Amino acid sequence: MTASNRPRDESRIRLDSTAHLMDSISSQRPGPPALVLVAHGSRDPRALHTVRALMERVRRLRPAVPVRVGHIELNEPLLPDALAALGTAPAVLVPLLLTHGHHVKRDIPEAVAAAAPHVRVAAPLGPHPLLVDTLYARLVAAGWRIRTTEATRRGSGVVLAAAGSRDPGSAVDTRRTAGLLADRLGVPVVPAYASAATPTVPAALSALAAGGRHRIAVASCFTAPGRFATQCAEQAPWIASAPLGAHPAMARLVLHRYDQALTPATTEPELASA
Repeated sequence: MTASNRPRDESRIRLDSTAHLMDSISSQRPGPPALVLVAHGSRDPRALHTVRALMERVRRLRPAVPVRVGHIELNEPLLPDALAALGTAPAVLVPLLLTHGHHVKRDIPEAVAAAAPHVRVAAPLGPHPLLVDTLYARLVAAGWRIRTTEATRRGSGVVLAAAGSRDPGSAVDTRRTAGLLADRLGVPVVPAYASAATPTVPAALSALAAGGRHRIAVASCFTAPGRFATQCAEQAPWIASAPLGAHPAMARLVLHRYDQALTPATTEPELASA
């Protein structure tokens, strides 16, 4: 080795050593917390298929984040088992639920309390403008006309069909979603419930018809197909939209709730400007 080559070789060695050190540091840096979708669970096999499709869409949007699922009941893995499988790894639970009802306020926190403090719980998916984007898209796919005359709008209305809950906070959230959807559509949107709350879907349909609204759609405010979603759709006098499912806006909403949970100071100013 000549004297002229020695400084160049020593410089290359230093660069290689620095790169090796940076790679070593990067390999030791912990990855992002896992995202655990908390689904209700259903005896309808279409529900589990829908949850899996949503998981895959979320994974494609955020490949670095491990995505898992845990069910409150009826399907495996159940939420306690999904949490146990995480060990001590940090995670964020994102409920695939649309309101602050019993499952969000009690069942999920109890499961977390029995697991470990390294798990955070995100807010439910609704109310939120991205949820309304999905409801709107499903209605359009079912036959809702984007452009209509003023006379058609005066004769139109929507029943927002939800599962229902005895928790009053759940009804508040559903009414907020109905209000956001009404602003989007320019027609009245009446929330109604399949169980545990009033009005029922038939009662809401009757109320709109009594007000001169005879072109009434049912918007399915359900995350996946199931008994309640089918029952509500069958009561539609005109069109009924499909459940929310794995629509792209739903995947973005899941990741939004995940990110919010990691920055707890975040509020919901977007609802005011929806």
